[in-house]
Amino acid sequence: MKQKIVIKVQMTCDKCRTKAMKIAAKTRGVISVALEGSDKDQLVVIGEDVDSDKLTCLLGKKLCYASILSVEKMKPNEEESDDEKPEIPNCTITTSYPPFPRLCEVVVLVYDPSPSFCSIM
Repeated sequence: MKQKIVIKVQMTCDKCRTKAMKIAAKTRGVISVALEGSDKDQLVVIGEDVDSDKLTCLLGKKLCYASILSVEKMKPNEEESDDEKPEIPNCTITTSYPPFPRLCEVVVLVYDPSPSFCSIM
């Protein structure tokens, strides 16, 4: 599902704009990033399955302020999708390494209904 996300970010200088665009471009699923608005303070992100909440939170942490203005589903255009796909000759891509395992943390809480206050045990 392709979507268009418009985020208002407090950007006072070109360095802030560049930083915001880099953060958005590194986010998983982002296809394109652009600046809009009269003060160039709106970040337009187009992508597939982009988590708008996480992106806005990350921009708010790295920059001073960020808020979501709109999230819209984009209609797929059949004409554009056919033109965008470059034709690749018959080739296969193989990888010799396994995908990286996901690490997770397991926390176990134990409740003892009759605690022992003996310092020896």
